[in-house]
Amino acid sequence: MTEPRFFPFTAIVEQERLKQALLLNALNPAVGGVLIKGPSGTGKSTAVRGLAELLPEIAVVADCPFSCDPGHPACAVCRSRPREELPVVRRRRRIVDLPLNATEDRVSGSVDVARALKDGERALEPGLLAEANRGILYVDEINLLDDHLTDVLLDAAALGVNVVEREGVSVSHPARFLLVGTMNEEEGELRPQIADRIGLEVEVEALADPDARGEVVRRHEAFSADPEGFRTKWSGTQAETAAALAAGEGRLGRVRVPDELYGAVGQLVVRSGVDSHRADITIVECAKALAALAGRDEVDAEDVLEAAGLALGHRLAADPFAPAPRVEPQVLRRLLDEALEVEVTPKKAAGRAR
Repeated sequence: MTEPRFFPFTAIVEQERLKQALLLNALNPAVGGVLIKGPSGTGKSTAVRGLAELLPEIAVVADCPFSCDPGHPACAVCRSRPREELPVVRRRRRIVDLPLNATEDRVSGSVDVARALKDGERALEPGLLAEANRGILYVDEINLLDDHLTDVLLDAAALGVNVVEREGVSVSHPARFLLVGTMNEEEGELRPQIADRIGLEVEVEALADPDARGEVVRRHEAFSADPEGFRTKWSGTQAETAAALAAGEGRLGRVRVPDELYGAVGQLVVRSGVDSHRADITIVECAKALAALAGRDEVDAEDVLEAAGLALGHRLAADPFAPAPRVEPQVLRRLLDEALEVEVTPKKAAGRAR
């Protein structure tokens, strides 16, 4: 079966913020996924599908429904087999689409209770969360997804494990994936409790510049007429971005956050009117990814400022009778400068006292 070949990620016209948020999540899964808001036809799904081709291939156990890493098998079946007997193949990470009409069994999987009771086996029929393990789970119009299903997939994304319980039988399996949700605000809002559990938010707008819109059409025509030729033309920038992403992944574990920035992040979040501690965690993890992608071993204030702009917008308290609140960069900068001044001054005073 031939793998689908998608429009090159780096060939997408503008939409730099969207591409950045996806790359940061790919580099550091602890960022927690991305929520993409915007009207249809603005490149949201094109960017998500193009991202997968920038990610390095992974080794998987060929007959494992959870795509276990043969070097570190996670499911019960793979762990019970001798490591040297595991059949290994290499492939690209999957993009798994979660349809709005999916049932809970289709999403989380089901347990064959009769087989479990008869044979003493815990017979699991894997669902979409199993298929998405070590890949990308894409939920278009996530704001229209049933609240219970949204809770199921967010729990799995947070824990890295999906638990299936039926008729007193409980089975779990690994479920680590990059969660990407898209939505059009004209079709309904996303519950704040759900939005808070998604790391970053990006608002995508239709391009207003006529020349940029013309370039979108030209590239679409070129790709439609000769997909492989178009992909070859963009192979250089694709390779550069993939190499930068791989280098960033290798550097991430060495990235250090200066101590004063932890307190500054806390003050920034609180003074922005956000209560959730998830915001602080997301900002720090996103800032680390920004530093790693830039080739640096230490986070600086600019990384924090950029990360806050991506992490706070969907967590701000909203008035249902007013336009959605926006994160203003100049306000964030002022708050961060004030927070850093508060954090650094006591340390300097303590140093002089010693």
